[in-house]
Amino acid sequence: MWAGTFVAPWDYRAGAGSASEPAASDGCVIKGNISSSGERIYHVPGGQYYDRTIIDEAAGERWFCTEAEAVAAGWRKAKR
Repeated sequence: MWAGTFVAPWDYRAGAGSASEPAASDGCVIKGNISSSGERIYHVPGGQYYDRTIIDEAAGERWFCTEAEAVAAGWRKAKR
């Protein structure tokens, strides 16, 4: 009756339990995020805000496979 997976609260708060973010396609793990001011910023795994960043593809945000791909598309690397 109570079958399923459990996400620990600290993992959920870190974004691991978020069902609203689509999974990275084709193993591409760099997150292209658009800030509230419209700036296009990409986040790499291990970056300070990587786990908190949620990609909304409907808003124009996207995944990148390489940093070179992100830069070529006009995005800048996160400062932290």
